Order: sequence, then C-alpha cells, then structure tokens
Amino acid sequence: MWLELLNFIIGIAFGFFHHGKEDLMGILKNSAIIGIVLGIIFVLVSMFLVPGGISIGVGFLGVFGIFIEIMIFVIIFIVGAFIGDWLEGVLKK
Repeated sequence: MWLELLNFIIGIAFGFFHHGKEDLMGILKNSAIIGIVLGIIFVLVSMFLVPGGISIGVGFLGVFGIFIEIMIFVIIFIVGAFIGDWLEGVLKK
C-alpha cells in the first residue's frame, strides 16, 4: 500500500513539473517508460528488502504475479501523471 501511494505521488509530481501542456500520447509514452522502471524497482523492494505488508501481494503467482504487480505500478503512475498534468493546467491559469 505504501509503495503504491509513493508511486502515485511521484506520478503526480512528474505530471505537474513536466513543463508545458503536453499531448496525451506524449505524456502516456513518457509516464509508461518511467512507470515500468519504477514498477520494477518497487516490486524488487517489496519482494526482497521489505517483505510483508508494504505492497500488494501477488507474488504467489510466480513470474506472472510479478508481471501483474509491475503493470499495476505502471497504471498507478500513469494515472498520477495525468492528474499532475491536469493540476498544472488548472493551477497555472
């Protein structure tokens, strides 16, 4: 739960501090790439450094479960990036 929240906050910050209003495909590509990298890092952290209740647990499904976890982190980051971009547009007016 905590790593997902951190990922969401980083996504909002990415969308907010990325200069200018971008087209949706540009922000989708950039946030997907960064989301994959952060997803891999957060999954490894939740599996090896701090095992337990710090993140969602689908590791019992094996490699498929790890892939699902990474995709969940990517989706959370992308949603955060779009919210951050929307906030930038609203607050910069």
